[in-house]
Amino acid sequence: MVTYFGELLQSRELLIRWIRREFGVRYTQSVLGVLWAVAQPLALMIIFSIVFSILIQVPTNNIPYPVFAYTALLPWTFFANALNFAIPSLVGNFNLVSRIYFPREILPLAAIIVSFIDFLIASLVFIALLLYYQIPLGAAVLFVPLVVLVQLIFTLAIALMASAFNVFYRDVRFLIPLLLQLWMYLCPIVYPMELIPERFRALYFLNPLATIIETYRRVILYDQMPDWPYFLLAAAVSLLLLVLAYYYFKRVESRFADLI
Repeated sequence: MVTYFGELLQSRELLIRWIRREFGVRYTQSVLGVLWAVAQPLALMIIFSIVFSILIQVPTNNIPYPVFAYTALLPWTFFANALNFAIPSLVGNFNLVSRIYFPREILPLAAIIVSFIDFLIASLVFIALLLYYQIPLGAAVLFVPLVVLVQLIFTLAIALMASAFNVFYRDVRFLIPLLLQLWMYLCPIVYPMELIPERFRALYFLNPLATIIETYRRVILYDQMPDWPYFLLAAAVSLLLLVLAYYYFKRVESRFADLI
């Protein structure tokens, strides 16, 4: 694993170039350009606000529903977009993969980093919402970088594993959109965590992404510390998944050129 990571560090210039290329390809000749990074979570926030604050009044503990929803939609959109771009990255760049040797993890990693840049751009709207609704930030917001780090680890783990699977089993590209649709409702995005019955919460928070999204809300909107047992479990699971996914990815990497 140390050797693999060292090789990746030596290829950091290629990674930077690929990030620039990925960003350019994604937004070149687009009318809205980088505003598309804002459009998706903003549109979902508007729809969910109409449905779950007007038609169906979901409790939010006195937080305006647009802010309540956007706090969760922001990390969710990053996660979903990162997987949508990272998983097909190996197959989508088959000419490069089959002809030149380089650490293949650069391709999904670059897609994730570009999606993270989108996440940062869309965060500007979140800041504007906080200012508009006059929601103060407390000391707990200092934990946001830690939550972001755990989400990046979890996202990279899923992306590495699934992108490798996609080389061997092309059904993965059809399965991912369906799984993401189901996964979204297994996370506290449109509803608060308090609606989950107490007896089911231990099972519910075996989903690391549910813990991550709930922690964003706790530290930003409610000025509460992370729920440490669940958060540390999510961090441990994410780190273990990344080690296993990276190890598997490098073990099968030599076969990619023959299959793509």
